[in-house]
Amino acid sequence: MTTPPYPEDLERPGLVRTGRSTFVRPIRPEDADRLVAFVGSLSRATLAYRSLGPVVRARDDVIRRGAHVDYLDELALVALSGDEIAGLVRYVRDPQDPEHAEVTFTIRDDHQSEGFGRLLLEHIAAAARARGIRVLEADVLADNTRMIDVFLGSGYRVESGPPGQIIHFEIAVDPQALAVARAERREQTAVRRSLRPLLEPRSVAVIGANRSSLTIGHEIVANLLRGGFGGSVFPVNPKAEQIAGVRAYASVRDLPEPPDLAVVAVRADAVPDVVRQCAEAGVKAVVVVSTGFGESGAGGRTSERELARFARASGMRLVGPNCMGVVNTTPAARLAATFSPALPSPGRVAMSSQSGPLGLAVLDFARRLRLGFSGFVSVGHAVDVSTDELLQWWEEDPGTSVILLHVEAFGDPRRFARVARRIAPRKPIVAVHPGPADSAVSSLFAQSGVIRTRGLQELFDAALLLAHQPPPPGNRVAVVTNAGGPAALTVGACAASGLCVPALGERTRDALRSALGPRADVSNPVDLTPMAAAAHYRQALDAVLADDGIDAAVVLFMPPLADKADEVASAILDAAAARPEKPVVASFLGGAGVADLLHRGDLVVPTYAFPEAAAGSLGHAAAYQAWRSTPAGVLPDLPGVDAERARSLVAACGPGTVPAAVATGLLAAYGIAVRDTEPGPGPDAFLSVGADPVFGPVVSFGLTGDYADLMADVAHRVTPLSDRDAREMVRSLRATPLLEKRGVEFAALEETVLRISAMVEDLPEIEALELRPVRLLPPGDGVAVAHATIRLADDATAGIVKGGPA
Repeated sequence: MTTPPYPEDLERPGLVRTGRSTFVRPIRPEDADRLVAFVGSLSRATLAYRSLGPVVRARDDVIRRGAHVDYLDELALVALSGDEIAGLVRYVRDPQDPEHAEVTFTIRDDHQSEGFGRLLLEHIAAAARARGIRVLEADVLADNTRMIDVFLGSGYRVESGPPGQIIHFEIAVDPQALAVARAERREQTAVRRSLRPLLEPRSVAVIGANRSSLTIGHEIVANLLRGGFGGSVFPVNPKAEQIAGVRAYASVRDLPEPPDLAVVAVRADAVPDVVRQCAEAGVKAVVVVSTGFGESGAGGRTSERELARFARASGMRLVGPNCMGVVNTTPAARLAATFSPALPSPGRVAMSSQSGPLGLAVLDFARRLRLGFSGFVSVGHAVDVSTDELLQWWEEDPGTSVILLHVEAFGDPRRFARVARRIAPRKPIVAVHPGPADSAVSSLFAQSGVIRTRGLQELFDAALLLAHQPPPPGNRVAVVTNAGGPAALTVGACAASGLCVPALGERTRDALRSALGPRADVSNPVDLTPMAAAAHYRQALDAVLADDGIDAAVVLFMPPLADKADEVASAILDAAAARPEKPVVASFLGGAGVADLLHRGDLVVPTYAFPEAAAGSLGHAAAYQAWRSTPAGVLPDLPGVDAERARSLVAACGPGTVPAAVATGLLAAYGIAVRDTEPGPGPDAFLSVGADPVFGPVVSFGLTGDYADLMADVAHRVTPLSDRDAREMVRSLRATPLLEKRGVEFAALEETVLRISAMVEDLPEIEALELRPVRLLPPGDGVAVAHATIRLADDATAGIVKGGPA
């Protein structure tokens, strides 16, 4: 069959909404390089909306094939900005239903919100109609409001599926986003369905409810009622007729209907029998707040595992044990299944905590900060329901915009890293980890897009900003103050947080002089002096926020007169409302209670007791925005890999360190030769893999000797590594200038790192691996692995690495 000729009739000039002129035409084979450059420019955030799956771009050879279409069953149109692609739309006809086709749209980040999507929809719809296609179909993430608005405002007849994380559209005349991995979709659907009885139950039983107030069982019942739960509440106590004014039942077997959720607050030795009764009664989810399991030693841990296995085998999900319960403030749930005396107000922050007692302090602190929660789950020992599953629930929750984690360990660290990397480009994840603030853990969180904080105060400081203000587009901060001393502290705190306080533009300085007088200090910080009134704050903020060289503002107010605080707060809110794209934070030093003044409807300007906290929060938000705006890497298709051979070698070995010949064979199966050579000029390197309790397999790279041992100059990344991860990793050492001076072949190092990452991903039985030394040979000779040690996990450990709680 001959390929139809290039359709010149589809070449059209166009104008987008902003007035920008563009040229729309069909893609051509010679556009292959242009297409690779286009995809390479896309940020993680754009790819997350585009792919609905792992945020990595396709290989260059795959991208190049996209420039070859038949112009009939597959057609791609590009909108050009100069000689570059600004936007692309593609349809592919359904071979089973030739009148239907799926369509995808991709707009380069710097051209989004300009109207390219709507323009390309008009062109592709006309071309599809001329080729016998009646319906374009599309799947779109529910929070991709830009694309949804394009469809709903197109003027075509649009039908959409039921609300959910992904909405299916049929446009009569489809953007289906780029194919998502079907297994990932099935997992997401299954997880959400399994957690619905836990987080949105229609009825709740409290087993171990007590008649006496200030007891755990009684407070859970009271909180369910006080929180406005709309379903049935069934207290279970064989010795009570009523608890908190609600009829009580002798056992779960006596309930009038099987409850969706049971909260168990009985002695640890009675829990297994109660959970068994719940299974027999048809309960779908169980929260065990009881203590005395894993914290009591090996016997407790054994009973925990048995409890989890039984719950799963019975079709129930289990939270805990040793937790403080579950809270979901969304209107669909209004669930306060907890004994906490402090119940959070509704908001857009969700949190998972692995400590029960810590949860009590968290909810009380959040209430005092006026930080609202959409959900809070204390997972306790997390023998079944895990943090990564809660991430997948909140990923699809339109009421959640920020996710907080108290992290100790995960049953399935690989899944956590994969899920976090998928969610973080769209919703910030902020985590506090009890380990030391070393480079290893911090770099692994950063690679996954997770904001790591050093303590709970810092966690909530960051959450307060991210829940109420946008992340700044850059790291350039203006400081507006009425006191010089606090301003100097703020400048230092900004520098320590990765922010800069640059000089203001000449136009901005002129505007400040005009508003504040010729003697005003219009440098940055902008010092309004103690005599400044609210109007001065408004004028100064308007000026600095209008400066193209400023991304955010920190406002300091030292109240010289008590009656000025409310006026200044109102001025700050007015200025922030006028520039919603740039975050504004405040510190009212010495002003008790002023946080209440910086709220107006949905507008909240986060206020902090001290300016260092304001700067630190902005630093976290700016680093997050920089990460999500950076183009993602590629998971490369490595030649010369024989995974089946490697699996057969592993299957023939037991746990422990494998023989040297097996280690050599495993590496050879992944294209890595083990050969002893003479050392290169300078120190050797090492590559190792270990199991981190949070992230799972972690690849480490450094130079041997004092560089690693004394200077801790080691780079770490979590698998799977993209080409970008490998490139950044081998160039991130402080000793990199030394390697560059020696002419070390970084490309050869990067390829070795990528092959090790692929091996560990394919063979989860590998518990530890070390290549030492890795010879860094003279220019032109690459690198050589002189010795390798590989250790396989036993079955129990390998099971955790492979999956943990499924």
